Order: sequence, then structure tokens, then C-alpha cells
Amino acid sequence: MKIRIATSGDVADMFRIRIGVHENKMTMAELAEYGITPESLPAMLSGDGQGWVAEQDGKVVAFAMADAGDATIFALFVDPPFEGQGIGRGLMAAAEQWLRGRGCTQAWLETDSDSNVRANGFYRHLGWLAFNKQEDGQTKFIKHL
Repeated sequence: MKIRIATSGDVADMFRIRIGVHENKMTMAELAEYGITPESLPAMLSGDGQGWVAEQDGKVVAFAMADAGDATIFALFVDPPFEGQGIGRGLMAAAEQWLRGRGCTQAWLETDSDSNVRANGFYRHLGWLAFNKQEDGQTKFIKHL
């Protein structure tokens, strides 16, 4: 597995993975309601934003995105056939290291509050602490970097 910086050329693969997950699933239309479109995503990969993709045998199989301006992990998604192989852990490490390098001492992320959603256990396993439940039903996690 190879982790590298995401480019605008990865946007189609990032959307393929994002809409193909089994948990926290969203359609292209639902993502667009949040302003996340193939046209807007490249701008999120520059400035205060950064993205990473994981490749296996030359195929993009996962991605993560972070925003240093907000000190947040914005996205972390793994193509379902590639789950459980440590890819998400590698991407999270890259994102956390980048945020530290940009001067962030604490980061946050949000995920579904349903305890059956595997992301909750994944983040806790990596040292993230559930901070509070948001009005939209998401749980906010924080981590000191």
C-alpha cells in the first residue's frame, strides 16, 4: 500500500469510494447539499486543506482529508473490499502528522453517534475521545496531537 498526497486527478476515485461505503453512506446529491461536489473538492485539497489517497496495486482504495484552518479531519473513507487492512490507520497517521506540522495541537472530527457504526470504535482505538453530541446527531471527537 502506498499513501500519497491527493490531487485533483483523484477526485473521481474519492467520490467513487465515498458513495460506495456501507456506513455513513451519502449520495452525490446529499453531498452536494453540503457543498461537496466534483467541482468544489479540488479547492479543499489546497491552502489550509490537504488530502491523501492510499493506493494498492495502482488503484486508489481509500482517502482522507484534513483542514488545518479548522484543525479537523474532514473525511476518512476506505473502499469496503479493502477495509480491515490498516489503510485507514495509515491515512489517519498522515493526516494527524500534517495537522501537527501546521501548528495544530488538538484536532476534531465528527461521525455518526450510533455505537454500532464501526468508525466510533476505530477512532477510539486511535486515541480519539468522544467530546459531545452535536445537534445533528453526530458525535464530535477530539484528540490532542
